[in-house]
Amino acid sequence: MSTPLDTKIISKLAEILDRTNLTKLEYEDEGCRISLSRGGAPVPPPAAPLPMMPAAPVSAAPVAAAPAAENAPAAEIDYSKDPNAVKSPMVGVVYLSADPNSPDYVKPGDSVAEGDTVCLIEAMKTFNPVKAHKGGKVSKILVASGDPVEYGEPLIVIE
Repeated sequence: MSTPLDTKIISKLAEILDRTNLTKLEYEDEGCRISLSRGGAPVPPPAAPLPMMPAAPVSAAPVAAAPAAENAPAAEIDYSKDPNAVKSPMVGVVYLSADPNSPDYVKPGDSVAEGDTVCLIEAMKTFNPVKAHKGGKVSKILVASGDPVEYGEPLIVIE
């Protein structure tokens, strides 16, 4: 007993994949699993990108090594397990304000109460508010408006 595929869902997922920098998107609901990915034929990508990807960064790495060393402490911080981090509840695109002409919901240094909206995640043409999981002061914003985000990705740190 299989469930018929809803082509509207597939179309909306394909639109999200096209609008973002994501290379793969998966959706599962009531036993139906849809997996979309960018790229060519299924066989060549696993073999072809592996040799090609290391080649480009190897030549670029020596040039970028000096600036990266200056910013290393900030870049090495992993907020994924930080209890102070507000994490994305879904895959989508993050927006820090209600619209381009509105101010951001929060800025570093702002005080927030538990339940305050700190940003929006757009998924399948629906804007979902992301709320602060605790009260405190916003110490860091880890994303920019328009960035694609994954489920569980840290967005904002509240101390």
